[in-house]
Amino acid sequence: MRLFALRRKEPYLLYHELLGFYPGDIQLYDLAFVHKSSSIKREDGKWINNERLEFLGDAVLDAIVAELLFQNFQNKKEGFLTNTRSKIVSREMLNNIALGLGLDRFIVVSDRTRTQNSSIFGNALEALIGAIYLDKGFEVTREFVSKRMIKPYVDLTVVADTEINFKSKLIEWGQKNRVNIEFELVDSYNGEDNRATFVSEVKLLGISAAQGIGATKKESQQNASKLTLERIKKEASFKNSVLSEVTRQE
Repeated sequence: MRLFALRRKEPYLLYHELLGFYPGDIQLYDLAFVHKSSSIKREDGKWINNERLEFLGDAVLDAIVAELLFQNFQNKKEGFLTNTRSKIVSREMLNNIALGLGLDRFIVVSDRTRTQNSSIFGNALEALIGAIYLDKGFEVTREFVSKRMIKPYVDLTVVADTEINFKSKLIEWGQKNRVNIEFELVDSYNGEDNRATFVSEVKLLGISAAQGIGATKKESQQNASKLTLERIKKEASFKNSVLSEVTRQE
């Protein structure tokens, strides 16, 4: 499988410019940029794209960013580290880094999908990380993430001080996993101090996920989104039931 017009020297030079090293198994890197909309049919009849590499890269990136934050914020607690990592690996952040790296030059995707899907670039970046990990191992991957991704494009202090938008993050997760997300106002009332209180519920494909309370409708949705994200992360059975519903409806 070769995706570049020139089969020998040019692809290796292009990848060296992007990565800072020459690839070993260049086909891994080519596959990292094949979006599902442009899947390739192998000789055995199976269709392949970058989704499996994206899955792997997502996990590797989480581990590397967690280690980086652990080292840089030695007096911060788990909650702070978790929230900061969430900001760094958010779809918006990864999309911006991917464009900064010039990944749009490499991605193989249908024109229609390119204009409609805002997650393509960040997803391809995760797939690239998966390819580097398989080809070169963890140490080289960590160096790429640290020196090529984080240092030029992410100010850790600024990111840490930025308030996280849990609703946006949940919506990004839903788009990535093809999960329809609904926000429903289930109650509103005045408390003992006569202040308005709102209760919002998050539903994933019709499955009740969490309820959040806030002084405004927006705040209640943010709190419900935060609790939902925590369930997705910590409760494997809940996450699997939602993803199983995706498969059932397709």
